[in-house]
Amino acid sequence: MTIKDIGQELAGVIGKCDADYVEAHLEESQTSHVVYRGRELDSIGRATAIGGNVRAMVKGGWGFVSFNDLNNLPERVALAVKQARFVGREASQLVAAEPVVATVSVEADRDPVAIPLAEKKQLMDEYNDIIWRTPEIQTSTVGYADSRKQTIFLSSAGSFIEQTRADITLRLAAVAARDGDIQQVGLSVGSRGDFSILQSYHDEVAHMAERAVVLLSAPQIKGGEYTVVLDPVLAGVFVHEAFGHLSESDFVYENERVRRIMTLGRQFGHPELNIVDTATIPGLRGSYQYDDEGMPATRTYLIREGKLVGRLHSRETAAKMNEKPTGNARAINHRYPPIVRMTNTYIEPGVVSLADMVGGIKEGIYAKNWYGGTTSMEMFTFSAGEAYMIRHGKIAEMLRPVVLTGNVFNTLENIDAIGDDLTMNQGGGCGKGGQMPLPVSNGSPHIRISRCLVGGG
Repeated sequence: MTIKDIGQELAGVIGKCDADYVEAHLEESQTSHVVYRGRELDSIGRATAIGGNVRAMVKGGWGFVSFNDLNNLPERVALAVKQARFVGREASQLVAAEPVVATVSVEADRDPVAIPLAEKKQLMDEYNDIIWRTPEIQTSTVGYADSRKQTIFLSSAGSFIEQTRADITLRLAAVAARDGDIQQVGLSVGSRGDFSILQSYHDEVAHMAERAVVLLSAPQIKGGEYTVVLDPVLAGVFVHEAFGHLSESDFVYENERVRRIMTLGRQFGHPELNIVDTATIPGLRGSYQYDDEGMPATRTYLIREGKLVGRLHSRETAAKMNEKPTGNARAINHRYPPIVRMTNTYIEPGVVSLADMVGGIKEGIYAKNWYGGTTSMEMFTFSAGEAYMIRHGKIAEMLRPVVLTGNVFNTLENIDAIGDDLTMNQGGGCGKGGQMPLPVSNGSPHIRISRCLVGGG
């Protein structure tokens, strides 16, 4: 019996429950991975998994049960309802949702699990060999992972949605060392199941390893406030990490201070600044047709013409905040309930070329890629993976990694030029509430920040 057949039987059980709302997810997945640590193969293999969950709402309280086999499902449903009834104390609040019956299939040529494991290992062998051909490399990591997942969503409202999606990630790092000094450079790539995209990164991998060695001789930045130009990768990470999470409405609803800051209509930047989150763009890792509550994907402006105009919602947060649903309830797999998450988040392109953006800077920093970072409320600290001085309108010498620090709202106000070269970064994975890495994309054109605090990495 397929999980679709099991789902059709479960739909009859859910429809008879004494609860305000019940939904279930059934999931069947196949995965494979290849991991190198240093010169040696660390792990390689395939795996399959099956499982699901039931989530029930009674008087505003949620019950949640997850399981790794598909037996005794009526008992699972009853337990979720019992849990919800035990904690429910108020009126249930969910925005209305039209029942959906749909099937969404993965493209036939984008099933990475069907590719022989030996072929994936061969490509990782090539990339690892390229890294180790570079003198002064001390160690490295190469990590490949793919998945193909079929999910069934069904609800007491009458929805029955079957979705199949594929995902691929490749993450590499090269570490160079000399006289006790260590420098690291990384590369992250991803796709919605198209393995061929990963097969042409030989030059990029070589450049990554060479740059790690060059950084051993690069000068350190003198800390201070600079005009900074961010490339599309680092700018995309900035908009995701520093601003996007503040737009997730469960965080806003639960935090009074954030609610005061994130007031709709507030001016956060110049009129040229527009920030969007959408799962509707075909081919991106954060895209889908229906979220994990069965809501259709939408295009949501978070900032439009410099003003805060929207935020991301689940059905519950939209009802509690009296706002429109956005289809942003997501779970990493069947072990977790859906929570409010980003999809593909980006700054819309402007009209300024990179040459013009850099041309007016007497002394500044050009920061590319990203190495790591942290956020705390509206404060952020990001390490750029690559940095260069800008002198008299020209990109000059390479620097050691730099750290950018600041307040996200001040930084948004200080964006005074937005490029015409939007690029989406597919190599990321988002973490929240113990659920990571969730497939997302982020992006931006080049942006210029007139004042930003910069220090050495």
